[in-house]
Amino acid sequence: MRHTSRRSFRHALVGRWQSIPTNGPIEIGRRNIVAILRSHSYVHWNYFLALEEDLDRLSRFVDLAAGNDATYSIEIARLLLGASSEVDVVLKQLCRKHNPESTAESINAYFGVISQACSNFIAFEVQIPRYGLTLHPWIDWAERHPPIWWQDHNKVKHHRDVHFSKANLKNCINSVAALFVAVLHLYEEPGRNGELLQLPRLLNVGDQHFRGTNVGRYGNSFKYEVR
Repeated sequence: MRHTSRRSFRHALVGRWQSIPTNGPIEIGRRNIVAILRSHSYVHWNYFLALEEDLDRLSRFVDLAAGNDATYSIEIARLLLGASSEVDVVLKQLCRKHNPESTAESINAYFGVISQACSNFIAFEVQIPRYGLTLHPWIDWAERHPPIWWQDHNKVKHHRDVHFSKANLKNCINSVAALFVAVLHLYEEPGRNGELLQLPRLLNVGDQHFRGTNVGRYGNSFKYEVR
């Protein structure tokens, strides 16, 4: 019997795989290899949904009520830092979407591009109907003056031993809501067309930005208008 090393077998398989069509199952020897067809996905929307699900889960233990605004914990800190970090990533992309030459790398630098390109961004309204909340997470953003929740997130990030109490529920809710606003502006066209699957568990937009609901085979979605 002829001996075939693992190395030579692997090279032979790779060579065959490179020439395989990707439109269905193919047979190599006695094994079927099923190709996975991938289309575009909205990674920042999916990431937002994951963080928002964490906020929903948190609300089972800490109610999103005014009396709990100052409540802080490790879990709230984790969610605050995670949402704020993603805000930074999305805002950078949003700047480059509207100005491909943008070199903005910080919250202060993002302001000039976004405030000019996205007229409703600063005053954008977010609702959490289940808890009767209406908020404007970017309303206090100004040139060289980040929102309070962003300033507090930085204090928690860099000086947690002194400012751990700023990892509180109020800042956490605002950071997730701020991410929601940023992602909707990044994916403006898909949001308008109802392509952002699935429905958020908690967050919604103000009436002026809501354009209806899609019910479809692959899931349900809202239609958003950020302009």
